[in-house]
Amino acid sequence: MKKNILVVDDSALMRRVICDIINTDSIFQATDVCRDGLEAYEKLKTTKYDAVVLDVNMPRMDGLELLEKLQQEHISATVIMVSTTTTADASVTMLAMERGAVDFVAKPYNIIEAKGEEFKSKLLSVLKAVLKNHSTEHFSSAVKPPVKTALKNKVSTPVKVAGNAGNKLVALACSTGGPKALQSVIPYLPKDMDAPMVLVQHMPKGFTKSMAERLNEISEISVKEAEEGDVLKKGWVYIAPGGKHMEVVKIADGGHKIHLNEEPAIGGLRPCANITYESLRTSSFDKIVCVVLTGMGADGTKGILSLRENKPVHVIAQNAQTCVVYGMPKAIADAGVVDEVVPLTEVAQTIIKNVGVH
Repeated sequence: MKKNILVVDDSALMRRVICDIINTDSIFQATDVCRDGLEAYEKLKTTKYDAVVLDVNMPRMDGLELLEKLQQEHISATVIMVSTTTTADASVTMLAMERGAVDFVAKPYNIIEAKGEEFKSKLLSVLKAVLKNHSTEHFSSAVKPPVKTALKNKVSTPVKVAGNAGNKLVALACSTGGPKALQSVIPYLPKDMDAPMVLVQHMPKGFTKSMAERLNEISEISVKEAEEGDVLKKGWVYIAPGGKHMEVVKIADGGHKIHLNEEPAIGGLRPCANITYESLRTSSFDKIVCVVLTGMGADGTKGILSLRENKPVHVIAQNAQTCVVYGMPKAIADAGVVDEVVPLTEVAQTIIKNVGVH
């Protein structure tokens, strides 16, 4: 039986293009369309869809307002946002993840691009990946970021972690479902985490900056979009910017800094986590905690396998039940190098257990 998809967009042309894309795939059908959030709200009150493709900016009721309404009235829906990369839209999309959207697809700026292969393949692959996981509905609920002042009660942080002296780094990779998953991890890390973190989330340019800013707002730890030459500091999270690969390189004083490059995408990915992990082979860290969260494909596995030939590595993978897409964590688990498999809500605590606080 085909999966029923609701398309919500105020542009008649965009609705048609998105419906045409969905209907080209034999497993989906674009059953209904709505011009704004208000129409969609009325539909969702009475009709169950396998997924909703939702625009951000619409008259009467926008995408964010619709998600808030669904949340208030406990109407469950698997929502994928379609958003332009403008700063305003990108920041609203990050908020949409908190309000229950499971992922997003970047919307092309013109109809020629919208009819192009790139947008089509991205939209269909996200729909397929998200709907393949039957537990998605469970994860389409809202994430309530902790209040900064309440954080110290959220993660029990040992003062020092036995046997964990030395120079440590956390290197995290995620993809589909990642922006939402990160809101259940980063805000729960203490500001005195005894390691910096480098983070690769597959995202287009524009979205990574908005995500970094939003995570920084709701976290005790400091979060930024990585810039060329950033010197890694404990208690900081450096997010690879969309459209660039991120490497970690040694500097003269024994520390490490960020190097960004625009070399070709690998398997369609830029940033690519494998490049970040492989760059750590020549680092002087005594221990590297690798974390792999929800995502399509296998990015990160090759890099971690390469890295562990040179460095002491501890690998934490998100469990299948809490992943929007159990792809990247499955790939690293299948490679046989995972040390701990934990649900999403325990990832922050597991990181701290391994790196401690200072």
